Amino acid sequence: MSNRFSDGLDAVVQKAFTRPAPKNAGPQMRYLVKQLGGTKQVAQMLRISQRTVERYVKDQIKKPRPDLAARLEREVKARWQPQIRAKAREKAATTGGIVLDVHARLGYAGAPAHTTDEDRIRHLTVALPPQHAARLFDAQQQGADDDRLRELTADALKEVYFQDGGRRAGSLQEVEINDVINLEFDL
Repeated sequence: MSNRFSDGLDAVVQKAFTRPAPKNAGPQMRYLVKQLGGTKQVAQMLRISQRTVERYVKDQIKKPRPDLAARLEREVKARWQPQIRAKAREKAATTGGIVLDVHARLGYAGAPAHTTDEDRIRHLTVALPPQHAARLFDAQQQGADDDRLRELTADALKEVYFQDGGRRAGSLQEVEINDVINLEFDL
């Protein structure tokens, strides 16, 4: 199962980076060794030998296997510029909000068939206010799975888009997001 919602939230925060993360294996390994305090910790995290880590650090090995390259890039990006990442989350959660661009099957749970409420493929771009961004980022920080993030996003769409802040569809119970084709967040 894909982590579309969690990955989307990570990607939006990474847009705030002021410097690019290291791209090559040697600099990536050196960065992780510095962050984690030793080659042994990096080796355990990446599920490779300590000696292999040391060889990447010394640039004796330059090109990792595709699976190791993906793990390495993911771990570096997860730790890269934590203060910038925190400021971007804070700004989105307090003042800026977050923009959601979703192309998926959206609709109301329990909607009658052949009505405008019936779930169908929709492409929406909606600016979510700061409180919804805060809920999403807080849930992600607490380790929420993608299903929970999907529910929170659906609740935000229900309130902001379908109910228009309480001006319409007041009896609406639940919005569902299914069959996600594309999902992007932006600050």
